[in-house]
Amino acid sequence: MSFSSLVSDLTYKDSDRESRVSHISRARSYASTAATSVSISGDIGSQLHGGYSHPLARAWQADRQLTKSMLIYPLFISDNPDEEVLIPSLPNQYRRGLNKIVPYLETLVRKGLKSVILFGVPMAAGAKDALGTAADDPKGPVIQAIKILRQRFRDLFIVADVCLCEYTSHGHCGILRDDGSLNNALSVDRISDVAMAYADAGAHCVAPSDMNDGRIRAIKLKLIEAGIAHQVVLMSYSAKFSGCLYGPFRDAAGSCPSFGDRRCYQLPPGGRGLARRAIVRDIGEGADIIMVKPASQYLDIISDAKEIGKDLPVAAYQVSGEFAMIHAAAKAGVFDLKAMAFEATEGILRAGATIVVSYFTPEFLDWLSN
Repeated sequence: MSFSSLVSDLTYKDSDRESRVSHISRARSYASTAATSVSISGDIGSQLHGGYSHPLARAWQADRQLTKSMLIYPLFISDNPDEEVLIPSLPNQYRRGLNKIVPYLETLVRKGLKSVILFGVPMAAGAKDALGTAADDPKGPVIQAIKILRQRFRDLFIVADVCLCEYTSHGHCGILRDDGSLNNALSVDRISDVAMAYADAGAHCVAPSDMNDGRIRAIKLKLIEAGIAHQVVLMSYSAKFSGCLYGPFRDAAGSCPSFGDRRCYQLPPGGRGLARRAIVRDIGEGADIIMVKPASQYLDIISDAKEIGKDLPVAAYQVSGEFAMIHAAAKAGVFDLKAMAFEATEGILRAGATIVVSYFTPEFLDWLSN
């Protein structure tokens, strides 16, 4: 057999083998699809419409390189309407009142800002109490901000963080027992009521960050009962770890615990198995998006979240401490700020995230345009 005939024969055999593999792959794909088809009747985990009820939420279903649509920008909303105060420990970030938010966002929206996440910061004397009643005050900063932003920026996707730590006198993420421990049942009931208040105000997405057991199911059930589950995205902080990276955020939000810490309800840094269990639980309870927080120190958990929730978008929150460390190192000349911001974020995406909550969002809007 000549050399050219041999090459031709091998090429034909490889082509035939690839064709057979392709047929087998398609058959397996069809069998998998058929096997996982389920009835939606009575199954809370099958309530999917809320997860893709908005054009941006639909865009989040696809894996991609960093784009503007993947970014969520955190905003700290003060109950002082005219406040605009720099947060010393969080470079270039401000706490702003309702009268300052729209002028600030107009420029960012023109540059391509797609989404914000709102954190209320009650500053008035007596605004905080043991139950966090200011959290769902109709005249409070978050509900008012949702309404203002919905009216002014029709295409801006609004996420409302749902927690009590900013609003409680003790600074913990729920309602406490007399001995100072967390009362999970009362906390879940309260958190789910706050989530509903934000949804009723017009939030496209509610994002409970409290880490109380069972709050995703409670919120989902209330959304279904209210007839709005089809139009509200439920994003769960499923794997939120305790640690020392939240300091600048707590300065911004005034949410530092007055006693103790949050280690009994936020996950321990080494608790990979706990994180996986929490992710599985929240998916089963009806979460539309899974979040991991912090991000860069927990890339394995982001990867786990993508593996476990392979049909859900995965979000990662690059928290205040991560952001501040990058700024501090860049200021010290360790590396270039822009290069490191991209490198850190691309690592988060590579691990499996398709959404990034980032304080670098204003800079990325410029960098991604150039």
